[in-house]
Formats: sequence, structure tokens, C-alpha cells
Amino acid sequence: MGHAVCNSTTEDQTLTETPLWNGDLTFHDLCLIISGVFAIIASIVSIVPIMGHALHYTKPIEQRQVIRILGMVPVYSLVSWLSIYYYKESVYFEIIATSYEAVAICAFFTLLCHYIAPDLHSQKAYFRNITPKQWIWPLPWLQRCCGGEQGFWRTPRSGLTWFNAVWVDIFQYCLLRVLLSILSIITEYFHIYCEETLSPAFAYVWILALDCTAVGIAMFCLVQFYLQIKEVIDQHSPFLKLLCIKLVIFLSFWQSSLVSLLSSSGVIQASPKVQSPDITVGLPNLLISIEMALFAVLHMFAYPWEPYLPSNIGEVTDLYGNGSAVVQGGRWGLAALLDAWNPRDLLNAVARSLRWITVGRKARWQDPSYDHRPILTEAGDGARGLTIALDEVTGVAERKLSSTPPTSVQEVI
Repeated sequence: MGHAVCNSTTEDQTLTETPLWNGDLTFHDLCLIISGVFAIIASIVSIVPIMGHALHYTKPIEQRQVIRILGMVPVYSLVSWLSIYYYKESVYFEIIATSYEAVAICAFFTLLCHYIAPDLHSQKAYFRNITPKQWIWPLPWLQRCCGGEQGFWRTPRSGLTWFNAVWVDIFQYCLLRVLLSILSIITEYFHIYCEETLSPAFAYVWILALDCTAVGIAMFCLVQFYLQIKEVIDQHSPFLKLLCIKLVIFLSFWQSSLVSLLSSSGVIQASPKVQSPDITVGLPNLLISIEMALFAVLHMFAYPWEPYLPSNIGEVTDLYGNGSAVVQGGRWGLAALLDAWNPRDLLNAVARSLRWITVGRKARWQDPSYDHRPILTEAGDGARGLTIALDEVTGVAERKLSSTPPTSVQEVI
């Protein structure tokens, strides 16, 4: 029995479209022009807030993540144009976009964590003293089917365990996306990737299923995390930030899937003027290019650099009173840009996820958060209650940081 052969007629097809009107302009040429114009607009508009943060780099722990998130627009715009131009090799450019998507999701989560506290020890002290909210849909439905709060889908009663579980479920996508990208390149090289079909005989459908599952888990936990802390970080306009990243990811994935479905079902059919490569590759990437220009404008409002001006920071820059009003971006902001593209903190976060799964998860019962009632409840309890709770959490963090170094077990809980 021989191996399945990918029907790559569409993938290998060379465009020979007839002009749309009297002249030489084809649909492919039109896509290149429109996509290129919007890509240039999106990139120029995105450079403004990126350089604004780089030139006023007063809080690297936050602005490092902001610059990474703002980089989504120029990366997606450039990838979209290159995918249209090199339509036969579009699969490789799509891998770049999806890989950067994982970076942006992890950067946004890290940014929310830094809004709470400037370092991991302080973040753990904060979440150790919260009451986790109920999981959002569809987990309540799964709870009813699988043992309720005593079953597998239960809400952790320890705020620190909840925080660690969310951390792992978000950073798993960063690791898995890199592995899936490598696997996509290898299978494409050996002609067993086959994006043209959903047949289980080829790698594409399995990679797509794993990717959808991983990004779905990551986005679910990101929304759950936002709902847990939104009242505490309301001054940072977290909803607009979350909306931007969700819309970019939602549109870039689902509209491509929709166009592919409409094409395979015959709703959208190829013609001499618009051939298959421009339907499956050109049209989705054209839409992404246009949308990125809109998101570039929206990002200017979601991630402004003005709050980081030394004159606007003052002495207290987070819940724990930490921060510096010294600009650290270097000449022309180059040091800030290099710092933002240094993946060391993301690699450390992924390593921490693996360490917690292998060691910390088993030792989580030793954490004090299982021995007492959490101090911090919902922010809706009132400003006075929140202030008292934060004061107590600050005291916990200060005592933790000033005490002797934790044991290896405590370190990974």
C-alpha cells in the first residue's frame, strides 16, 4: 500500500489571470497594490507608538511587553503582503505570523501580571491571597458533567494554584507554537503537509487541530485572568487592550478558515479573472492587510506612551510603589528595542511552566494559601476593603522578599 499523495494542483498553480478591465491589471496585481498600501500605512502608524515607548522607556517591565504587542501589526502586514507576492510559499510566511501570535499572547499576559506587581515573587504573594472566581463558559457546563467542584474541572481553592495553572495554560502555547512551526516546515519540505486538504493522511489537519486547541486554551485563560483582576487594574484600560489582541487573533484565523471553507464548498469559485491561489491565499491576506491598518490606529489609543513620560510617572508606578522615572531606552530608543526583542524573559516563563508541571504542581499543597482564608476578595467589596487587602498583600510581599531565600520546593510552587 503506497503513501498518500497530496493533490497540490492549487498550491503549485502559477497564476495566469486575465485582466479585470481593459489593460494589464489583474486581480493578483490589485491585491498586491492594495495590500502593499495598507501595509505601509499600518507600519508607519505602528512605528509612532513603538518609538514613543522606546524613547520614553521608563518602565521596561511593562513597555517591553507593549512594544512586542504593538509589533503584531507590522509583522502581520508584512507577512500578508509577502504571502500574496510569494503565494506558492505562503505556508512559510503564515508560520511566522502564527508564531508571533503566540509571542503577543504571552506578552499581553505578562503585561497584566506586571500591572499587578513588578516581579514574580510579588505577583505570587498577591495571588496567594485572592479568591479565584468561577471559570467562565464552557467550564461550568463541564463541571456539571464531571463531578462539579470536586471533579477535574474544579476551581482551585488556592489563588496561587489558580495563578500557576493560568500561567502554564498560556505559556504552553508559546512553546507548542514553536514546535508546531518546526513540524510544519519539516512536513512541508517532505510534501506531507498538504494545506489543500483536511485528510488525516497529511500533517496539516493534525497541526491545525493542535494549534486551534492550544490557542483556544490560551485565550480562554487570558480572558479568565482579565476578569479576575480587571477591577484592580482598571486605570490601565485593560478591556481595550484585550479587545485589540482578541480581534486581531480572531479575524486572522477565522476569516481565513471561512474563505477556505467557502472555496472548498463551491460558494466561491475560481474564474479566469480570479484563480484559486488568489482565493485561498490572496483574499484572506488582503483582508488582514486592511484590518491591520485599522488596528494600528486603535493601538495608539490602547497602548499610549504618554503615561510613561517622566513628568507623568511620579514616585509610585504600581500597586507596590515600585518604579523609576529614568528613561532607559538609550540613544534613539535602540536599547529599548533590543530589550523588547530579547526573548529571555519568555524563555524563562516557559521554563517555569515546565518546572511547575513537573515539581511545583505536586508540592502545591504545602503552600500556606491552603491553610488560611484568602485576604483579598473581589474588588467590588469597596475601595476601603481593597486598600486594606492590598496593604496586607504588600506586607506579605515585603516579608517574603526580606526573609531568607525559599527552599527549592517553595520556589516552584
